[in-house]
Amino acid sequence: MAAAIHPAGQPEGIALPTATAHIPRLLTIAGTDPSGGAGQSADMKTFSALGAYATSVITAVVAQNTRGVRDVLPMPQPMIRAQLDAVFEDIALDGVKIGMVADTITARIIREAIEHYRPPFVVLDPVMVAKSGDVLVDDDGIRAVRELLVPISDVITPNLPEAAVLLDEPVPDTPAAMSALLPRLAALGAPNVLLKGGHLQGERCDDLFHDGDGEHQLPARRIPTRSLHGAGCTLASAIAALRPRHDGWLATVREARQYMTQALEQADRLGVGHGQGPLHHFHAWW
Repeated sequence: MAAAIHPAGQPEGIALPTATAHIPRLLTIAGTDPSGGAGQSADMKTFSALGAYATSVITAVVAQNTRGVRDVLPMPQPMIRAQLDAVFEDIALDGVKIGMVADTITARIIREAIEHYRPPFVVLDPVMVAKSGDVLVDDDGIRAVRELLVPISDVITPNLPEAAVLLDEPVPDTPAAMSALLPRLAALGAPNVLLKGGHLQGERCDDLFHDGDGEHQLPARRIPTRSLHGAGCTLASAIAALRPRHDGWLATVREARQYMTQALEQADRLGVGHGQGPLHHFHAWW
C-alpha cells in the first residue's frame, strides 16, 4: 500500500519541518556503497527524505552491490580527520550518525572529534556484518567500536549478529535470548539501545528498546521482500533525522520505524540489482 501524502507533500504520520521551522543539519560518518543502497548513500537519502540537510565524512570505500561485499579500502586517517574538521568547523550540526568504522585509529579519530566539537547527539549503527553476511571489520575494529564509540553515543542500533559480535556471544535465536542481551548491551555505556529483531525466524520481527525506563517492546510484522540492502543504515539515519523534532528517544524510534516500514513496503518498486535490493527511501514522493 502506498504511503498517504498530505497536500503539502509529506507522508502520512512523518513529522517534516514546516516552511518556517529550523531544518536539521546532520552528519553521517560512514563507508560508501557504489550501488547506492547502503552506507553513506542510504544515510544521505534518508536525511533528505525526512527533511534534514545531509553532510558526510567517508571512512572507507567499499566495493559492494546488492549481492555482497567485494573489497574494503579504509580511508587514510589524516583524510578522515580533515573531513571531520572541515564539516564541524563550518556547519553547526544538529546531530551525528556513525556507521562503518573499519579500525581502531579511525574510531579514535571520530571519538576525538565528537569530544572536541560536542554535537547535540550521536546515533551509532555498529556496522560489522553486511546483509549478505560479509564481515566488514576485524577484531581490532570490533573492540574499537565497543570501547571507544559506544560510550560516547546517545543510542546504538545493533541487529542480532552485531549485538552478538559486540558481546562475543552466539547470535540469539529466540525473543527470550534477545531480551537477555539488552541489559548487557546497555552496560557497554550507551544510555539507549535499539536491538533489532529482523534476524529472528517467523512472521514477527519485533524490536526491543532499552532506556532509563527499562525495556520496551516494539511490535513489527515481517514484510515479504528481499529488498533489505541498507535497512540498518536507513533506520539509524531516520532516528537521527527525526530526533530534533521529538523530546524523547522512544518517540523518535517509533516514528523512524514507521518510515522504514513504508520504505520496505515500497522497495520492490525500484527493481534494482539481482540480490537484496535497496529500500525505497523516496517512496512518498516518487
